[in-house]
Amino acid sequence: MDKKIRDSIIKNIYNVNLNVKKNEKVLIFTDGHSKDLTQITKLIATFGKSFTDKVIYTQYKETGGPGIEPPESLWIKAFGKDAVKELKREKLLTPLLNKKIDDIQLKKIEKIIKKFKKGAVNTVIALSHYSTTHTRFRNLLTNICGARYASMPLFEESMLYSAMNVNYKEIQKRTKKITETLNKAEAIEIKTPNGTHIIFSKHGRDAKADTGIITKKGTYSNLPAGESFFAPLEGTAEGRLVLEWAPTRRLKNPVVLDVKQGMVVRIKGKEEYVEFLRKKLSERRDNANIAELGIGTNDKAARPDNILESEKILGTIHIALGDNSSFGGKVSTPFHQDFIFFKPTVRIVYKDKSKKLLIKNGVL
Repeated sequence: MDKKIRDSIIKNIYNVNLNVKKNEKVLIFTDGHSKDLTQITKLIATFGKSFTDKVIYTQYKETGGPGIEPPESLWIKAFGKDAVKELKREKLLTPLLNKKIDDIQLKKIEKIIKKFKKGAVNTVIALSHYSTTHTRFRNLLTNICGARYASMPLFEESMLYSAMNVNYKEIQKRTKKITETLNKAEAIEIKTPNGTHIIFSKHGRDAKADTGIITKKGTYSNLPAGESFFAPLEGTAEGRLVLEWAPTRRLKNPVVLDVKQGMVVRIKGKEEYVEFLRKKLSERRDNANIAELGIGTNDKAARPDNILESEKILGTIHIALGDNSSFGGKVSTPFHQDFIFFKPTVRIVYKDKSKKLLIKNGVL
């Protein structure tokens, strides 16, 4: 692989995607899931030293799943010792990390974070194996502290040569156009050739554009980027999801999820992944929530065996289970897992019940 291309794309993370300033604090972290992930994280951190004098590199023990809050040690690095100390003094840190806080506690937490936000980092490059996108950690950093957050779970160096070697202006234009179209919808109906058929309400929910341009205060995005997404209204999803891909591999046999009143109520299939899903969904009822619909908009994304890239593939859709509290939903749970669907047909349903074709067999 071309070292010049690699180095150029890594530099773009700092000067194009995040527009890092010389006086800004940049937190770069990984969970040490693999030697390759640790190596690329350290390399990206090394490049950061030419953009700012305040690069904070750290590694923590992996959490065990996407959407689980990172450990206290990372909160200290991100928000500062004083903020975490006061959260502990008010007995809010433990329920926060366990995602067992109510609205009153959340307001107290936000007040504390706001009080000490001058001690927080300005920018985050998150390279943990398990995603931190759908966590209070990310939400508080972006929404309260105004940090810019690049989330890169499951990242592999090969993505620098494909899904990140893109024209971001084109991705931004395409993604915003789809987002504007979605935001006129009252409901969404989806069918795929493999038997997936689901419909859910979008009432009161805003679609968001994940463009890879993270230069404005309080913005966040995946890298690689390229999707329009929203949290469907809880309790409204009805239908069936047929999974052919797990997050990092093709399933040997399809797995069928029956969905009623917004929740997965039955999992069927002759595949070992069935038992994993049943276990996760039995841990908390909210893990079965239909949490997200996303539409891929990246014309250079191609890999189907890594959900970070596959969910960005132009013309695909992905649907997630579990937590949606960080992007407009009401479900807070330490689990968020996306699943990719190819060749979807997607129809927008308007308030007057009329429909518009958005995607036909995977073609926008």
